[in-house]
Amino acid sequence: MSAQATSAAEPQRNYLNADYGIKSWLLTTDHKRIGLMYLLTMTLFFFLGGAFAVAIRLELATPHGDLVESETYNKLFTMHGVIMIFFFLIPSIPAVLGNFLLPLMLGARDLAFPRLNLLTWYLFTIGGVFTLYAVVSGGVDTGWTFYTPYSSTYANTHVIATALGVFITGFSSILTGLNFIVTTHKMRAPGLTWFRLPLFVWAHYATSLIQILGTPVLATAILLVGIERLFGVGIFDPKLGGDPVLFQHLFWFYSHPAVYIMILPSMGVISELISTFARKRVFGYSFIAMSSLAIAILGFFVWGHHMFVSGQSVYAGVVFSLLSMLVAVPSAVKVFNWTATLYKGSIQFSTPMIYALGFLGLFTIGGLTGLFLATLAVDVHVHDTYFVVAHFHYIMVGGALMAYLGGLHFWWPKITGRMYPEFLGKISAVIIFLGFNLTFFPQFLLGYLGMPRRYHVYPDEFQVLNVLSSAGASILGLGYLIPMAYLVWSLKYGKRAPSNPWRASGLEWTTPSPPATFNFDRTPVVTTEAYHYSEELGAPRTGTDVREVEIV
Repeated sequence: MSAQATSAAEPQRNYLNADYGIKSWLLTTDHKRIGLMYLLTMTLFFFLGGAFAVAIRLELATPHGDLVESETYNKLFTMHGVIMIFFFLIPSIPAVLGNFLLPLMLGARDLAFPRLNLLTWYLFTIGGVFTLYAVVSGGVDTGWTFYTPYSSTYANTHVIATALGVFITGFSSILTGLNFIVTTHKMRAPGLTWFRLPLFVWAHYATSLIQILGTPVLATAILLVGIERLFGVGIFDPKLGGDPVLFQHLFWFYSHPAVYIMILPSMGVISELISTFARKRVFGYSFIAMSSLAIAILGFFVWGHHMFVSGQSVYAGVVFSLLSMLVAVPSAVKVFNWTATLYKGSIQFSTPMIYALGFLGLFTIGGLTGLFLATLAVDVHVHDTYFVVAHFHYIMVGGALMAYLGGLHFWWPKITGRMYPEFLGKISAVIIFLGFNLTFFPQFLLGYLGMPRRYHVYPDEFQVLNVLSSAGASILGLGYLIPMAYLVWSLKYGKRAPSNPWRASGLEWTTPSPPATFNFDRTPVVTTEAYHYSEELGAPRTGTDVREVEIV
């Protein structure tokens, strides 16, 4: 029996209306519901972190530091970084889209460890509560990197509460990665071989490896900061016989791979969007799949490029510089292959595709400027300037957040069973792209001209560029608010979504919208390769609106 025939007889109850009680949600083991709980929690954190960003840009609109004091400004950029990185960017795509979609893409009824999956959300939320306690109690001013010995000895703010929040949340990341790896190995549908997997799954598999191998190192570093701060043990403070550079090694051994925890899932999303809206199989599928693993592996060898001015030897600096150049190669493979996929494709400029194209432009700029920072002589000049801030945001916000919004719009009909206003979606995507560039491109110029990061008082000649950046931030903020408004509106008033509104390939599109509680009535059997579109019509070559699937 074809998959289309199966999905036509939609079940009367789905995961949303199976049980409306709050208790049923708080105790659920349904991966789809847990993904929605992550979505709600992280949306709150996103707008809280965004509020800190608004305060930062308002302060930097004038050169004299006339809005807040220096100590308050330190707290603003610290809390912005901590919340956005640890409570939004790192978990956003894996926890929301990965949780919701991975079992559906694999033809499974749920993740391998459903109760463990629920525990990850509770750990994430508990960690967030500790961090929110630090916010309402006066904040923390160490910077999101918690550099020692300031964080471990001298800071008079709520370092312990913030660090504890990050420490607890790290276990959520580790357990999520473990769950994804086991599910991918053990719960694939019959016929779904490794090289028939969606690239979204490959990306999350590589990300999970980093989560399991890297996050314990950060947890160790944070734990040692707490021990030195509470008990005065000499670990990082030179006055106590410690070594502050040791903390940088521990922190960046995790935190540079953490960049790929944020960006690899985004790359998986982009592969799905470009293939669907170009109506073509992804060019060089196996190369993109292997490049995800290459990024995950090479990412562990480049942490030292954050420490070119920290006293490490010139020889170590040269080695880390070369390795940093090397890790750019698999990222470039993805960009070139995505571009080749677009070539002669039957491109549809739907909202998710506009986000995908925006990702390509912004991520490319971020990646190329990363090569500048990997070059020893250039990095010495622009280290700790706004050039680094701009580069980081082009990767994380321009890349990860654009992909997150693109993926959210792409799978929103599947998640909710409702369509959103396509016109407003396209408008908001364009506004976000323009507002982002106006916000962060001037910061490349500011950094090159020598404006240091973390300063709220600056020379008058930098004001014009800072005003442009603050104006761009207001446009960017509007761009983020518009999707929130119409997506919430669509929950009640949006047109009901068919099972496959984009004519996409993939097992998730063979289920009703929204899916049933246990995803599939019977186990699907996959008989074709991934992204198997007709060259003539841009539809799946099976003659149905989904990838060819048999039901047994």
